[in-house]
Formats: sequence, C-alpha cells, structure tokens
Amino acid sequence: MTELKGALIGCGFFAINQMHAWNDVDGARIVAICDRDPERLKVVGDQFGIERRYSDAEAMFADGGFDFVDIATTVQSHRALVEMAARNRVPAICQKPFAKTLSDAKAMVEACRKAGVALMVHENFRWQTPIQAVRKALDAGAIGTPFWGRFSFRSGYDVFSGQPYLAEGERFIIEDLGIHTLDVARYILGDVGSLTARIRRVNPKIKGEDVATILLDHQSGATSVVDVSYATKLSKEPFPETLIELDGAEGTIRLTQGYRLEIANDKGTTTMDVSPTLLSWASRPWHNIQESVYAIQQHWVDQIKRGAVHSTSGADNLKTFALVEAAYDSAARGQTIDVGAMLR
Repeated sequence: MTELKGALIGCGFFAINQMHAWNDVDGARIVAICDRDPERLKVVGDQFGIERRYSDAEAMFADGGFDFVDIATTVQSHRALVEMAARNRVPAICQKPFAKTLSDAKAMVEACRKAGVALMVHENFRWQTPIQAVRKALDAGAIGTPFWGRFSFRSGYDVFSGQPYLAEGERFIIEDLGIHTLDVARYILGDVGSLTARIRRVNPKIKGEDVATILLDHQSGATSVVDVSYATKLSKEPFPETLIELDGAEGTIRLTQGYRLEIANDKGTTTMDVSPTLLSWASRPWHNIQESVYAIQQHWVDQIKRGAVHSTSGADNLKTFALVEAAYDSAARGQTIDVGAMLR
C-alpha cells in the first residue's frame, strides 16, 4: 500500500484545518469532497484543487475510488455517515463529539467492527505537543506513580463568532470542550471508575452550560479534577492551552501557560519549552490545535498501513464519551455516577 486516497464529508469551519493537514500528511491525499452547501463545496474545492465534488454522500460512496472517509460534519449526521461507510466497507474517521448518545456511539462501533473496517474519532487534543510531553515525562518515571491531577481549560475566548451553532445547543462546554479535556485526563491517568460534576451557565446569550467542574476517580487510584470554562476573563488569555498539574509519589509535573513544562523531583527542577510547531498554514493561537490535527491524521495513515489499532479508535472513545454522558447525568441528579455501569 503506497498512497491512501481519502474523501472528506463536511466543508465547514474546522474542516479547513483538516484539508491543510492532509496536504502535509505523508502517504495520503484527499480526492473527493462532499457538502450539502454548494458555496462551501466550491470554496474548499477551489482552495485545495479537488475536482470530485458531491452534494450527496450516498452518490460519493457509489462512485467510490477512495480508501477512507473523513467525516467532518456536525454530530447530528455522524451515525448515519459512519454506518454508510461501514456498509460500503470504507474505514472512517469521525469528528467529535462522536454521536448524539452513548447508544448511538456503541452502534457505530459495532457497525464498523462487523464490517471489518477501522473507525477512529478525531480526538486530537491528546496529540498536542505539550500533552505528549507530559505523557512522555510520566512514562519515563519522572514523578513516580501519580496520585492526583488537574486538567484545566479556562478562557474567555469568543468561540461563537466562528462557530455560532455552539450558542444554540442545550449542551455546550462539556460536549464541545470538556470531551477533549476528559480524554486528556484518561490518556494521562487512565480509565475512570466514577465521577461527580457540577455545571452552570454564566453567559446569558447562550443556551447551554459554559462552566463545568468534574471530579474523576480513576481506576488506578488517582483522583483528578477537570475544569473547563468559556466565561473566565484573565489578564493574559490562555486559549487554546490545556494546563496540567500532576502530583506523584516522587515529584510533580506542571504544564503552565506559555507551553512551559516544569518537572520537580529529587534530582531538582527542570523547566522546558514544549511549544507546538507553527505549521506553514497555521496561525496563532490556533497553531497548537492545528498541529495536533496533522499529528492525528498522520497517525491514522500510519496505523492503517500497519494494520494496527488507533489511539483514539471508536472503541477507545466510547470510554471518553461515557464520561461526557456521566458528567451531564451527575450534574442533573447531583450524584456520583458509576461510569463502568454505563459501558456494560
């Protein structure tokens, strides 16, 4: 297998990043695009030189000629499109949030399993350079066994101007941003047994919650706090940085604003710059996320060629998706939720 040919469904706001990243990925290229909006289809098609353009996904699958599909639509269409890919025996990448409900997500994973095709969720935060640096330090034993963590994303950045639909949903910050932060917590400290969550809406102009605080009990015995906010006005805007604190038996790790990583242990304190690369097509402050889009898409291609499981496979992402559902359930009921029971 030399070069993989891909098709992109959904030519909206974030898909531009994915198209730029596909141009940089080694071993793959996009040969067809699909969107119901003819204007977006034209803009993306012209910008990236894609001749095959479709307004109907079924028609695109019927024509074939591609090895995988990248689904970059909003969540309402994910199940139908993933199941369409499975019926056509085409491996699929699906944008987050994976599905509207956990039962939908389970059905999507099962459809691809039965079809024998790979399914990966575009959960790119764990692929950010600073997040990878934290994981590498932990894996190297820099602080021994971790027992506590905090994963924080607090910002006053206006995300609604570029994605106005975010203001309209009954669910907002946990489903859109917290899902990333919860996945990072799982990636760093392992799977979660139970959680407790509190949410609130500060911005009166939106329908969903814009602040959430979630306490996680990890199966490893560690405890962590995931706190996310789009209502926090700081003197220096940290968007889109995820800040991390980890306490271990033999030291501490701190990922602080400005992509500074500090490791303190019995050998002393080491501070390093773990800034993401500013890719040729990227722009600050989005470059952290944009670089991770390239990284996860390269991972997709590499694993497909190896015949190996993806880090954020559909099956793995069920565990992150369950945390999102459990967080909303906990906030509504004011109770601690058994996450494991949701996956059984």
